[in-house]
Amino acid sequence: QAWEALEQESRPRVLVGTATCGRAAGALAVIEAIEKVRREWDLEILVTEVGCLGLCCIEPLVTIYKPGRPAILYGNVTPSVIHEILQRWLLGDDPCLAWAVATVNGDRLDGIPPLDEHPMLKAQSRLILRNCGVIDPTNFYHYLARGGYLGLEKALRMTPENVIEQIKRSGLRGRGGAGFPTWRKWQLCREVTGSPKYIICNADEGDPGAFMNRSLLEGDPHSMLEGMLIAGYAIGASKGYVYIRAEYPLAVQRLRTAIRQMREAGLLGDHILDSSFSFDIEIREGAGAFVCGEETALIASIEGRRGMPRPRPPFPAQSGLWGQPTVINNVETLAAVSHILRDGPESYARLGTPNARGTKTFSLAGKVQRTGLIEVPLGTTLRQIIFDIGGGIAEGRAFKAVQTGGPSGGCLPASHLDTPVDYESLTAAGSIMGSGGLVVMDDRNCAVDIAHYFLSFTQAESCGKCPPCRVGTQRMLWILESIQAGTATMEDLDLLESLAQTVKAGSLCGLGQTAPNPVLTTLRYFRSEYEAHVRDRRCPAGVCRALITYRITDDCTGCTLCARICPTGAISGQRKEKHVIDPNRCERCGACLDACSYRAIVVN
Repeated sequence: QAWEALEQESRPRVLVGTATCGRAAGALAVIEAIEKVRREWDLEILVTEVGCLGLCCIEPLVTIYKPGRPAILYGNVTPSVIHEILQRWLLGDDPCLAWAVATVNGDRLDGIPPLDEHPMLKAQSRLILRNCGVIDPTNFYHYLARGGYLGLEKALRMTPENVIEQIKRSGLRGRGGAGFPTWRKWQLCREVTGSPKYIICNADEGDPGAFMNRSLLEGDPHSMLEGMLIAGYAIGASKGYVYIRAEYPLAVQRLRTAIRQMREAGLLGDHILDSSFSFDIEIREGAGAFVCGEETALIASIEGRRGMPRPRPPFPAQSGLWGQPTVINNVETLAAVSHILRDGPESYARLGTPNARGTKTFSLAGKVQRTGLIEVPLGTTLRQIIFDIGGGIAEGRAFKAVQTGGPSGGCLPASHLDTPVDYESLTAAGSIMGSGGLVVMDDRNCAVDIAHYFLSFTQAESCGKCPPCRVGTQRMLWILESIQAGTATMEDLDLLESLAQTVKAGSLCGLGQTAPNPVLTTLRYFRSEYEAHVRDRRCPAGVCRALITYRITDDCTGCTLCARICPTGAISGQRKEKHVIDPNRCERCGACLDACSYRAIVVN
């Protein structure tokens, strides 16, 4: 009733995307501008904050519902732009095509395509993200009106064994990266004797360039919480924990609001929905250690100990939190559970591939035209994601590589663009799917620098417990630094590869076992670039400072801008005359290259 009343609202409605990406782009300033216009013009406008629609590349996003007219989504909205849109469209009849992205709710208007035909959205299958950017994440009734908690109701009418069977039939595998069948983990835990049992949501998303879980929690927290309830019922748990990094304050805030609403609605506590099932949820904030994404390290952190992994077995399903049977699933896995129980396992299993059913969310970042949050069926190729959904490489540059699976993933070249995105295919290529980060690189990126960047992250995040990871990643990093500095030998390349294989084979947990992936894949697919650094003392991409020089060509007009911006005073020359760079004073910072509008500065 609340949702129908909202859709039949006689007042104009304005939806503003205020997830972290929208806020970073200035969405809160847009809301302030709307409030100012409303007061000055004495307008009755209903303003609603929503989550991330996924079109992060054109944030801030604003949707205007004008009674009797098509609803329009606008992008790249600033305070001055929203003032003009409200004046011309809300008070007039000019739809402001310059900022219009699409019409929504199936409406059509000349010159503006429907939202489902937008090039970034038309190839997607939005199951997990269906509410993000559509509902108010702080309004319990918005979620309820769109089928929320129907999955829980259905589950409570089944036996726990039947719920597990539903998940088995769906083909759902863990979306945290390992791809372990979800039903099997649940069944293992259910079969273990012991009480209490626990369900933990792993929301410790720490990969550089990854924001899938954060966006889902900011835009639709109840979808994950409903999944936790269903999982708890299936395994016989009475308590759940959401382990989330404290660097996600908005997601934490939205979770706290949602959990309070669940208690008020009788969805937490004793005898939920008049059943025999009793369950409660607690939030635990982590301090940002990447290694706490590993199950046993995460458990240690919740228990108040330093987050360090332990050998397995026993597995958490046998002996986890405080020595009790525990299941750990990530945010997306649990959100998929609520969908599967609501709409049935067949609706989920019809998407994807025989070995990887359903959809997967990805954060598409880097040198691509359309960055953002996407959801596609598993088996979709990298080419389709990067070029069809992402619009290809930004600034018309050439595609070089894509890093899949975050810092623990691999760097795949153009020859692998037709690789299906699923667990086995990416593993065969030397990478992983991970939680879903995709970082696209162009021809200006250096393979050695890429490997150094990602390895430096995992090396710094190593807990230091096992020698292969603690010592091996540091040694690998030193070799990469010597390659970038032009002091390495060809023997160092062989040593680097040998070290990487040793670290991969001998490390205790997933962090160390996958940390060498960026090095191994760049050596595998871009070895000639490594050899150019070592043999020729040259960085082909012009990135590694010790191996490049800057030179001013005859195209120089003598505008003096480069000389004025140079931090070391390495550039000299008279106005309207060609300038020169002193290589002994040049720091190779690239400031002059970025500043020169005549493209008169080249890198050798």
